[in-house]
Amino acid sequence: MAPSVPELTATQLGSEAPVSLEELKKATKGLVPGWGARGASYPEYLPHFDETEHVPQPVAFDNTDPGIHADPAKANLVNENTQLKHLSPYIGTEISGVQISQLSKDGLNELALYAAERKLLVFRDQDFKDIGPEKQIKIVRHFGPSVIHPSLGNLKGHPEFHIIYRDPEIASFTEFYPKNHINGTSWHSDVSADINPPGVTFFWILDQPELGGDTLFASQVEAYNRLSDEFKKRLVGLRALHRARGYDEIGDDQEEGRLKGRIPHYRRQFGVSEHPVVRVHPVTGEKALFVNPVFTRKIVGFKQEESDFLLNFLFDHLAKGADFQVRASYKPGTVVVWDNRLVAHSGIPDIADNVRRHTARLIPHAEMPVPATSP
Repeated sequence: MAPSVPELTATQLGSEAPVSLEELKKATKGLVPGWGARGASYPEYLPHFDETEHVPQPVAFDNTDPGIHADPAKANLVNENTQLKHLSPYIGTEISGVQISQLSKDGLNELALYAAERKLLVFRDQDFKDIGPEKQIKIVRHFGPSVIHPSLGNLKGHPEFHIIYRDPEIASFTEFYPKNHINGTSWHSDVSADINPPGVTFFWILDQPELGGDTLFASQVEAYNRLSDEFKKRLVGLRALHRARGYDEIGDDQEEGRLKGRIPHYRRQFGVSEHPVVRVHPVTGEKALFVNPVFTRKIVGFKQEESDFLLNFLFDHLAKGADFQVRASYKPGTVVVWDNRLVAHSGIPDIADNVRRHTARLIPHAEMPVPATSP
């Protein structure tokens, strides 16, 4: 995927200064309907930044997953009109013949259950991108209250949206390619540092290059299952600290941390939370690893070298697990839905320098992670 605002660096502006809010506002000012032939296909979904926009910090709450109310037969979602193509035994199913926008409450419950069972659902030929933000938000809110991202561009009047935009003609929105890494993969679970991390995630394309820009997905359930029984025993009961990259300190003075110098504005602080290393899904009961190299900083109670040794092993295990990973590709009308509690993903920044990529994401908060009590 394209970078979040914290990942926009001075190299993209050809200067030593960090990207400022003023520069981003100048970059987006012209991106409106009628701006010109080179404009985005969905200009109403272009990223919006407002320095006066602030939202409350998320607080812990109880959440009931809608999948618990689903009929296991899933007749509203999987029926004689539905075509399924499983991508691997462990993760991923392509679905066509059903419209997310037309699903009833029961159908959305079934979608939650099927997303937990298959981890990733790739819906083809959807009208979702054309139904408007109000209806999109209403559908996704069925799964929980919306995650308001601390820094990503959103839609004016709709802070629930996470807009990820790459434009080759605007330096502030040029794809980020790490200069000190040999590839651009970055495995993560979205906003896992929140006290109630996300659950079912909706992601769709507004402008997509003909080649490149896929996403890798890995089953953290199967990653856990591959471990030995003795190793699982050591992991169960451990907790890990999750926080966004870039903070030097943890606490109320986060705004004074290093991250403040790298982003122009954020509407709330990034979360800092402790979560179980092995969590249990509230509907299926499956156990899954819940660590990722973007947000997981340290095993609680371990010395730093001990923590690094264990986490680096788990990160390496996840990254090398090609036999429990799939690569999702996008076509016009594709909507990908995945269960953020059970899946790690990485964008693949392999698109050409001269093309636009424009995407939107809506994600709900789920329950506070429930720790596994036995292997």
